[in-house]
Amino acid sequence: TPRMVSLKLQKRLAASVLKCGKRKIWLDPNEVTEVSTANSRQNIRKLVKDGFVMRKPQVVHSRARFTKRNEAKRKGRHTGVGKRRGTANARLPFKVIWMRRTRVLRRLLRKYRQAKKIDCHLYRELYVRAKGNQFKNKRVLMETIHRMKAERARAKALQEQADARKLRARLRTERKAARVAERERNAREADAADQAGK
Repeated sequence: TPRMVSLKLQKRLAASVLKCGKRKIWLDPNEVTEVSTANSRQNIRKLVKDGFVMRKPQVVHSRARFTKRNEAKRKGRHTGVGKRRGTANARLPFKVIWMRRTRVLRRLLRKYRQAKKIDCHLYRELYVRAKGNQFKNKRVLMETIHRMKAERARAKALQEQADARKLRARLRTERKAARVAERERNAREADAADQAGK
């Protein structure tokens, strides 16, 4: 059997010429003698032109399986207790959850204030409460806003009723006092007339 010819040099030169790694170089096994005589980059270029030396194509690294599994994960598959490595806080930090919730609540408060649904005093009170972790979501905050607005409206209505009652009572007492004063004046006048008749 003929001794195998070492084509190490040719492979190195071809890798340099074709700008790739040595593992990507293909040397024609039927033209070993032709290839083995090439000992310069120029000769290698000629062999490349003739098709005796080639660059192997890029190996396919398919993402199909990954994509398929990712789609399943989006639906909630493969994410059970047995698949989890990090703590709950590491997987989705509590701080991130807090930031998202706080931003949602503050955005809602700002929107309501700009739309004149709440005044600046109610806004400030609710803002501080939200900071104090009193509302676990937007729904709870909205319910609180409606409840507080209703309470304030009721308190205002009651106050107005009380003021109206006070005003009516004051007018009544004034009228009564005026009537009493009128009667007294009439009585005095009558007494004076009697005195003058005598």
